[in-house]
Amino acid sequence: MNQIKTAMLLAGMTALFMGVGFLIGGRGGMMIAFLIALGTNLFSYWNADKLVLRAYNAREVDERTAPDFYRMVAALAARAELPMPRVYIVENDQPNAFATGRNPQNAAVAATTGLLARLTPDEVAGVMAHELAHVQNRDTLTMTVTATLAGAISMLGNFAFFFGGHGENRNPLGLIGVLVATLVAPFAAMIVQMAISRTREYSADRRGAEICGNPRALASALAKIAGTSGHTVNLDAERNPATAHMFIINPLNGQRMDGLFSTHPDTQNRIDALLSMEAEGGFGGSFLAPRAAPQAPARPGPWGGSSVPPRGRGRPGQGRRGPWG
Repeated sequence: MNQIKTAMLLAGMTALFMGVGFLIGGRGGMMIAFLIALGTNLFSYWNADKLVLRAYNAREVDERTAPDFYRMVAALAARAELPMPRVYIVENDQPNAFATGRNPQNAAVAATTGLLARLTPDEVAGVMAHELAHVQNRDTLTMTVTATLAGAISMLGNFAFFFGGHGENRNPLGLIGVLVATLVAPFAAMIVQMAISRTREYSADRRGAEICGNPRALASALAKIAGTSGHTVNLDAERNPATAHMFIINPLNGQRMDGLFSTHPDTQNRIDALLSMEAEGGFGGSFLAPRAAPQAPARPGPWGGSSVPPRGRGRPGQGRRGPWG
């Protein structure tokens, strides 16, 4: 059902793109807009992940440069029976994370330094499991293509002021058509983009909790991220608002509502759903790195080689080196 709904929403965005072209330049403008939409989709399919990672200055890491974080993602990917994604760290104090890529074989996951510094290892595991759930559900392609189309529709609407109402293919509604293309179409594109995002976050939360085996850890992570993100400005996200729906929590400052203009469901609703999952039972509690696929022997980590501190031990930062390299 989610795939059908997403296909319908993407088709709606393409139709909206064509509608803006019609309002700008009549039938000729509509055909040009259709060709641009096709080209945008093809370009996004192959390059959207690179554009997003570059926009946030993401730095790729491996087992040598960020051993515990990399092994944690590897263990989670093994649990989910996914190919190992590329792993990135974004230098940003706002705790957040996102996934991108056209399919599980070409996926990437990224976490901010703020996330790694502020969350416990179990909570980080819950967040990264959520992102891997997006990869497994093939949400990443839809989300990146939608972001590109939404931005293109907004840009096309801005062109209406300069090109609308001129020449043989002028729009049939005159000034009203220009105003619709300039104001209403980008607004409608934003609504479609948000609808796609919100329909997928709940399913990614549920699958992520199954992957990490700890719904409460993911619920705790969501509460911490939501409580901090509104007070920490993410300048890269503010410059690229069309990518906001790709993050686990809306990175745009001050966006907390669960109404029409939110890219994400209300955080408390997501937390309640995760705690309901925990009440159903069948979860093993703490995420443990030894359940990962066999790997070469690793150097002792801050907790004796494990990505999670033994019960009763202090949290990272209490007189010892942090876990993320």
